[in-house]
Amino acid sequence: MKVAKEWRLGSMGDTKILPGSRHRSPLKRPIWIILMVSFVSLFLVCAYIYPPNSDVACYVFSSRGCKVLTDWLPPPKRELTDEEIISRVVVRDILDTPPVESKNPKIAFMFLTPGSLPFEKLWDMFFRVGHFTSFCVQELPNMNESHMYFILVKNISFVDCQCKYVNVYGEERNSNNFGNEGRFSVYIHASKEKPVHVSPYFLNREIHSSPVTWGAFSMVDAERRLLAYALKDLDNQHFVLLSDSCIPLHNFDYVYNYLMHANMSFIDCFVDPGPHGNGRYSTRMLPEVEEKDFRKGAQWFTMRRQHALLVMADSLYYSRFRDYCRPFADGKNCIADEHYLPTFFNLVDPGGIANWSVTRVDWSERKWHPKSYRA
Repeated sequence: MKVAKEWRLGSMGDTKILPGSRHRSPLKRPIWIILMVSFVSLFLVCAYIYPPNSDVACYVFSSRGCKVLTDWLPPPKRELTDEEIISRVVVRDILDTPPVESKNPKIAFMFLTPGSLPFEKLWDMFFRVGHFTSFCVQELPNMNESHMYFILVKNISFVDCQCKYVNVYGEERNSNNFGNEGRFSVYIHASKEKPVHVSPYFLNREIHSSPVTWGAFSMVDAERRLLAYALKDLDNQHFVLLSDSCIPLHNFDYVYNYLMHANMSFIDCFVDPGPHGNGRYSTRMLPEVEEKDFRKGAQWFTMRRQHALLVMADSLYYSRFRDYCRPFADGKNCIADEHYLPTFFNLVDPGGIANWSVTRVDWSERKWHPKSYRA
């Protein structure tokens, strides 16, 4: 029979000696790696703040030169010029100022033409009739774009037909019983000869005009001149630029309601990386206009009043395009009316424009002028 043994504290016979912890040498930190990383970081910071001014210094570090460093380093913030500061203050104040409220808001239709308007009769019908539709123009393309309200028609023969004003029930009406007077204004810039008018809406609506050359900066000046005259009427809230080849695609009520309720301007604006887009950019526009901000678009626009005021107030970007965006300047065929306004609004208020125009222009033939239609 087993006998229980008494265990007493302190008895050495019952005490087990555990092995002590192993001795570990102090951790060797990779001091050389830390020093190397610090040296490289310091070198990059210095190269960023104080870039080499000579090609020799650049090629010490890379056969590609300094570009290897600037490709991935963020560009330093540029100090704005005095003109840029003034421009930004003016733009901010105009955009922050509430639009002028008018009891009788109107659309200003601004015609840029060399002389008489070949479609004046058609425009007379457009202004005279509200929700009624005219069926005089035939053989126009099938329009699927619901946002297109005008079309640029080149070199067509107008059919002198007996036009009927028909309502939605097919009832024929007398055109003299309707009208939209008080909801629109007409302005005509005739650059070559005094127009002969057939509509009372166009009588005595010519403004002071100057010669306009296709592709020259005088086209931009004519657009600004039309805006200036139209802005004199405080009731004009939206401004539509049209040529002598433009015709309306929808009735007046449709166009009026859409433009008046749109809280933006319809200005064509896109990036064209090809030779007829960014290939026209001149580095002489720096520092105010960089190539990444350079835009292109058709010149036909519709613009709300605040944006029209911005165009009138601009002198900075206007002067850059006037001086450096000209046909065959610096070996580049820069057309100012295709680049000035798109680039300007891309810089000052990109969120305020639709980036497309409500005037349909067909460039599918890839010529200097858009496709021609016949009616």
